[in-house]
Amino acid sequence: MIRFKNLGSGSSGNATVVQARSGTTVSHLLVDCGLGIRQLDMRLGIAGMLAEQLDAIFITHEHADHIGCARQVALRERIPVYMSHGTYVALGEPDFGGMLRIASDSVAIEVGALSVMPFTVPHDAREPLQLTCGDGAARMGVLTDLGHCTSHVLAHLAGCSTVLLECNHDTEMLASGSYPYFLKQRVAGAYGHLANDASAAIAQALLPTGLKQVVAAHLSEQNNKPELARRALATAMDCDEASIHVADGPNGYGWLTI
Repeated sequence: MIRFKNLGSGSSGNATVVQARSGTTVSHLLVDCGLGIRQLDMRLGIAGMLAEQLDAIFITHEHADHIGCARQVALRERIPVYMSHGTYVALGEPDFGGMLRIASDSVAIEVGALSVMPFTVPHDAREPLQLTCGDGAARMGVLTDLGHCTSHVLAHLAGCSTVLLECNHDTEMLASGSYPYFLKQRVAGAYGHLANDASAAIAQALLPTGLKQVVAAHLSEQNNKPELARRALATAMDCDEASIHVADGPNGYGWLTI
């Protein structure tokens, strides 16, 4: 059985715990670690966990709201940290005290009862990866921080029953908002972030492959509203808006089972 809890989502910091149970074995993967160490410890505590229970950390890319305190936690708890070689270089090749593991596109990683599959995405980072997590019976996808969806992305997400899916901005809110022009261009560009309608198109494309549950994530506080993301996803999935979950920056979202 897999369940997961988002600890925080957005520019204030991203982190998600994925848990798998197989018999008496319980495995925990932290996807991104974009919080300060005190915040991470506090939010793990709210989730009923301690950092020492983490079996591994997976960093999707080098931006500050995703890397956060990863090195501190890895060194303190002696936890392996997975990231692409490009991400490691972009960070300046810091010393992880022997805890660094290099992740690559389409090369599986085993974390206890979890099978993790990284895949490349188009984003303005050195070598960004997103991932799926499975236990042999169910599979979920994590898809945030990309400017557009590719066939490679869809192929990796096919068969996932749940996806944590970026809904960064509403196109009209971004266009009429206070961001400077260059930033609007970056966010809306092919290597920026997904708009609600683009995220909805991804959800719709994944429906025939078994998608049943979506958590909207990485919403911009300035350029989106939860109700807009819910509406777009619910329309695409032909479901009630109340069934669409939305993770926020300060609180993330509660435990969900796949």
